[in-house]
Amino acid sequence: MAGIKDVAKHAGVSVGTVSNVINHPDMVSAETRERVRAVIERLGYVRSESARQLRAGRSRIMALLVLDMGNPFFVDVARGAERAARKAGLGVMVCNSGQSADEEADYLGLFAEQRVRGVLLTPADATGRNIEAFRRHRIPFVLVDRVAEGTTECSVSVDDVMGGALAVRHLVDAGHRSVAYVSGPPDLHQVRDRRQGALNALAEAGLAPETLRELPTEHLTVSAGRDAGARILGLADRPTAVFCANDLLALGVLQSMYAAGVRVPEDIAIVGYDDIEFAAAAVVPLTSVRQPAVTMGAMAAELLLEETESESAADHEHRRVVLQPELVVRRSSLPAR
Repeated sequence: MAGIKDVAKHAGVSVGTVSNVINHPDMVSAETRERVRAVIERLGYVRSESARQLRAGRSRIMALLVLDMGNPFFVDVARGAERAARKAGLGVMVCNSGQSADEEADYLGLFAEQRVRGVLLTPADATGRNIEAFRRHRIPFVLVDRVAEGTTECSVSVDDVMGGALAVRHLVDAGHRSVAYVSGPPDLHQVRDRRQGALNALAEAGLAPETLRELPTEHLTVSAGRDAGARILGLADRPTAVFCANDLLALGVLQSMYAAGVRVPEDIAIVGYDDIEFAAAAVVPLTSVRQPAVTMGAMAAELLLEETESESAADHEHRRVVLQPELVVRRSSLPAR
């Protein structure tokens, strides 16, 4: 590949002049600019961004590490983060931990090696050890879809306790007194908070905690939802309603019921969480707790940019932003008879 010295040689100018044409064109005469640009085009020269960043000591890349890019919710988070980063002239490296603490640790190590500007992180490691190890690199990070419990860093999350309460309160108000909670991995904070909200709603209605029957799943996927649906179908005392920790699980449960000839919502009601685009497009439109995912990603990126652009750590005030969820009622949870 042609280098900056090759461009300077062919254009008959100094390396500094070529650099100015690229970075400060107003400092170079129009005639010289045109001559240098013509050589750049002819040689196919592309400047080394990594070298430039090394000299400047600041990367133009922000990293985003989420639990599952197969989940449209995180696609929306990434869209919001990218929107904010692009306004600041930065790019976003999007990575997927697959809910694996080991994968998360590997990616955080890669981010440290690449000296990214900062990291937006939805943690997979419930112990917090990965975050503690990453902190020593002194690279700013913001937690996304998770409250920064026990840490001083910024975070942007949704009130998942409130979201769980909205879902189950809706089902109780519709007349249901037996609710299954298809939860996903129990060690995820979001899963636990949504469960707590569900229990709070039952307590408000004077119903025992046993009213909620939890069915954990290993993953937050449609396939895991189908498996949970099969387990529900096999119960002798089948619940009349199902609350799922996300929409992918809910869509899987819906598929199982549809395949077995169980009517939704006449025989069993279903409520999901996230309100992804596919929720409204399901064969039975899905009631869901909406999270402002794009807003979440954008606000997290803005907090990270604010921190990285501060002159010192003392100039930045860490904040915990908690957004409010909203229940979107559709046909899958019409009132029970």
